[in-house]
Amino acid sequence: MNNDSSSRIAARLREWIAGASPGSRLPSTRSLVAEYQASPVTVQKALQSLTTLGLIESRPGVGTFVRAVRTARPADYGWQTAALGSPQAPPRSASSTMRSTTNDVIPFHSGYPDRDLLPERLVRAALARASRSDAALSRPPAPGLPELQSWFARELGASTPVGVTPPTPSDVIVLPGSQSGLSSIFRALVGHGQPLLMESPSYWGAIHAAAQAGVRLIPVPSGPDGPDPEELARAFETSGARVFYAQPNYANPTGAQWPARRGEQVLDVVRRNGAFLVEDDWAHDFGISTTPVPIAAHDESGHVIYLRSLTKSVSPAIRVAAVIARGPARERILADRAAESMYVSGLLQSAALDVVTQPGWQTHLRSLRHQLQSRRDLLVAGLREFAPQAHLERIPNGGLNLWARLPDGTDLEQLTRDCESAGVIIAAGTEWFPAEPEGPFIRLNYAGPNPGAFPEGARIIGRALLRQAR
Repeated sequence: MNNDSSSRIAARLREWIAGASPGSRLPSTRSLVAEYQASPVTVQKALQSLTTLGLIESRPGVGTFVRAVRTARPADYGWQTAALGSPQAPPRSASSTMRSTTNDVIPFHSGYPDRDLLPERLVRAALARASRSDAALSRPPAPGLPELQSWFARELGASTPVGVTPPTPSDVIVLPGSQSGLSSIFRALVGHGQPLLMESPSYWGAIHAAAQAGVRLIPVPSGPDGPDPEELARAFETSGARVFYAQPNYANPTGAQWPARRGEQVLDVVRRNGAFLVEDDWAHDFGISTTPVPIAAHDESGHVIYLRSLTKSVSPAIRVAAVIARGPARERILADRAAESMYVSGLLQSAALDVVTQPGWQTHLRSLRHQLQSRRDLLVAGLREFAPQAHLERIPNGGLNLWARLPDGTDLEQLTRDCESAGVIIAAGTEWFPAEPEGPFIRLNYAGPNPGAFPEGARIIGRALLRQAR
């Protein structure tokens, strides 16, 4: 007998259970085998499915019985309102970029690259080796595995110019993803109620982490070439802030990359104000037509707190990142991390280190550069042909996203609904602004699956925009 037979038996028994009283005893397995002309295994599968549904219960040595139906009473959590008090920050829903979708849609909303863009073979082999190593059973040091600390330090040190002291492994703290690092940095270096300068628009996760840390966000307008140094200096002076968060290379969401001169100017402003620059180098491995040079490579006085993540480029399942900081700032961040999670899984650290030190890693990155370029150009061409209303101020030199300005008056909520009903998921730009949005924008990920559908996705966006213009 097959699974269809077990389903048929389960359906018949459900009819019988519906007319039986709670506590009624079901016929024995032997009786059911004879009645339905089925094997004992098939009957057991049917009974197991009913047990899973909570319709029957087995009492070893006694028999199988109809379970009593318990009427669910509404839970009263009202007492928690008084116990918790008012939240320090208004609750924020999860970003639309984290939304899971079915395979029959065109997902332009995601913040992650498609599986085809990951080094799958390297990751699987690394996890297998890590599972057989001591890392599977031992507790790593709080700052991270020394070998992984050294790798992160060497990566940043490779961009350090002559005359500047490169970071050391002891400057590195390994993190379970850069998001947790942002939370620790904002708590440790800014503090509740204190001002934090942030590029606008900026990464939604940084905005969320700042809100949860209770810091006071002060937006600093930032364009394709980064923030105006004079505007940044005024923001430091008027706010009294001592920390500025930014993404100088392939910013999320805009894709902006600061020119080298702009990076020098921003670092000068930060130094003059005795402040910190939190440099989020999230897309370091996603260069297309340029190679990113971190601003942290030019700093040896501890003004730059540098974040580098491997989560997107290695695998979302391997949440490993690092913060590189010097002086007392490092000790404060490490203390916060110890209170938050004590240490990062040695198994994941070992696997991440294995991947990035294999010869195939560099081969993968070279291939990734070309794949990202072809996907980016395909989506850009589709938008220019089918959705010219979605204005691209600049084509990004790297990263994963396009940032499109829409016509004034565009109803973003209606647009996202119209696109979704036609099979395209987009991310409205509102969640990337620390304060009020400066206009209607959408962020489109060109690293998602099925690039062959990009032109059709652009066509659907264009049609939805035309309907609003009528």
